[in-house]
Amino acid sequence: MTTSSFRTLLALAVALAIAGCASKVDLNEAPVESRSGNPATASGTAGSGTTAGANPSATSGVARVDAASAAAAVAAAAAAGRTIYFDYDSFVLKDQFKPVVDAHAKTLTTNRNKKLVVEGHTDERGGREYNLALGQKRAETVLRTLMLLGARDDQLEAVSFGNEKPAVTGSDEAAWAKNRRAELRDR
Repeated sequence: MTTSSFRTLLALAVALAIAGCASKVDLNEAPVESRSGNPATASGTAGSGTTAGANPSATSGVARVDAASAAAAVAAAAAAGRTIYFDYDSFVLKDQFKPVVDAHAKTLTTNRNKKLVVEGHTDERGGREYNLALGQKRAETVLRTLMLLGARDDQLEAVSFGNEKPAVTGSDEAAWAKNRRAELRDR
């Protein structure tokens, strides 16, 4: 195959791909499902669960912020704590710490100016590079979970300290268990 015939085939393939991506659907008229599960049109009623005639403010497109629910989210996050513990040699989020992450995600979604640093830590066992990598994986697990629950990327940062900042000194299982953690800190 010559270079010119290859270019011709490539141009034809690109043209077909672009033509195949063209859609006849008018996105302004496409149905949008609200959080309540009721379908609404994209004309400004999405998420309100009502028609534009019944709620004139629904057409503004601006989400209302409930100060009481924002304060409740902050209180829940404070009560939940800021530390998530991990099993030995693991970066899997345990079920018992999912409420902690959920409470902080609610705080981040209600207050978009709030920012957190997720610090990953390990116990003293393992080499320096291994512990830094494991701490980073722990921090990123918590970060990804927060993002899946509605936090934005620009609100979060994941860092690893490996075994450099132990919460507890000691060389026994009780101390190691307290050091295998991720901590949520305000940024």
